[in-house]
Amino acid sequence: MTTSTRGAGKAPAVLVLEDGRIFRGRAYGAVGATFGEAVFSTGMTGYQETLTDPSYHRQVVVMTAPHIGNTGVNDEDMESKRIWVSGYVVRDPARVPSSWRSRRTLDDELDAQGVVGISGIDTRALTRHLRERGAMRVGIFSGDAIQDDAALLARVQEAPEMTGADLSAEVATTEAYVVPAIGEKKFTVAAVDLGIKGMTPHRMAERGIEVHVLPATATVEDVYAVDPDGVFFSNGPGDPSTADHPVSVMQGVLERGTPLFGICFGNQILGRALGFGTFKLKYGHRGINQPVQDRTTGKVEVTAHNHGFAVDAPLDKVSDTPYGRAEVSHVCLNDNVVEGLQLLDKPAFSVQYHPEAAAGPHDAAYLFDRFVSLMEGQRA
Repeated sequence: MTTSTRGAGKAPAVLVLEDGRIFRGRAYGAVGATFGEAVFSTGMTGYQETLTDPSYHRQVVVMTAPHIGNTGVNDEDMESKRIWVSGYVVRDPARVPSSWRSRRTLDDELDAQGVVGISGIDTRALTRHLRERGAMRVGIFSGDAIQDDAALLARVQEAPEMTGADLSAEVATTEAYVVPAIGEKKFTVAAVDLGIKGMTPHRMAERGIEVHVLPATATVEDVYAVDPDGVFFSNGPGDPSTADHPVSVMQGVLERGTPLFGICFGNQILGRALGFGTFKLKYGHRGINQPVQDRTTGKVEVTAHNHGFAVDAPLDKVSDTPYGRAEVSHVCLNDNVVEGLQLLDKPAFSVQYHPEAAAGPHDAAYLFDRFVSLMEGQRA
C-alpha cells in the first residue's frame, strides 16, 4: 500500500519497523507513506531488474550496497512494465548517473511511479537487524505523512503480513500473449505467469521455443489448448501455501507426463504438488551472489535469488510421491535450504533461483538447455 505525491526533494523521512526500531533519513523517490515486508538484497548491480521484478510485490527492499543509482535508469533493462517494490531503501544515492545508456535518474523514476523511498540511513545496521530479527513489516513515511513515532508504529503493525498472502494473480498478465521463437521454431511451451520476468521467455525464445504466456488463473485445459511440448511455471510473490490453483494445474501436467520446468515460486508449487510442505525463511535469499550446488553434477553456481519461502523436502533420501520418485537436486550452501527438485520417473524439475539472471550471473543458464533436452527426449 502506497500513498505519494510527486517531487521528493529532500524532505525528512522515517523508516519504522514493526518491532519499534526507527531509522531517520531523507526522502528518495516519491513523498508519502508506504508499507510492506522489509527485506534486503545483496546485489551490487542490477537494481533496475530488482525494482521491476514482480516477485518483489509488497516488499520494501533494502539495498546492502551503499551506492545506488550510479547508472541511472534505461528503457532496456526492465523485467516488467513497472516497478513492483512497495518501497526502496538506500544509503548513498548517486547525485548524477554515469552511463551512456541512462535516460533518467533513479530518483526521478521512483518519483514518477509513486514509489516512496528513504536515503541517508545506515543500511548496514538495518540489514544486520533484519538478519538477527527476521524479515518484518515496515513503513516509510516522508513529508506530511510523518506523525509521532507511536502513531507511525501503530500503522505499520496494522499492515498485512506476507505469511498467508496470495499475490500472484495481482502481478500476472490478465491476457495470454506469445513470445515468438528466435530463429527456427523447435518447441511450444505454455508458461503459467505467476509473476514472470521478461527475460525468462526471452531465454527460451533464444533456444527456438515459442512461449505462450498464460494468466495465473489458467486451467489445465488452457495449458493444453496451445498443444505444448513443455510447461513452465514462473517466479512470483506471496506465500506458496495459498497457491492451491497453480498446484492443481501442475498436478494435471504431472499426470499427463509433459516435460515441466519451474523456477522460484514454480519450485515451491512443484514441492506442494509432490506432497511436500513449505515454510517461511527467517529473512530469505535475495541478491545475485548466492552459492548453490547442483547435486546431480557437484558443480557450485553463483546464482540470483529472490525468495522468502522454501520447500520442506528431505535432503538425504529419495522420496516417494504420487508421481514417482523425487529428490532434492540443488541446495544452498549457506544454509542447506532446498534450491531444486527433480522427478526421477517423469520429465519434471525446478529450481528455487533465477536462471534467466538478467543482471547476472549466468552460471545457471544451462537449466534452459536441460528443459530443451527433456522436450527432445519426450518427442523422440
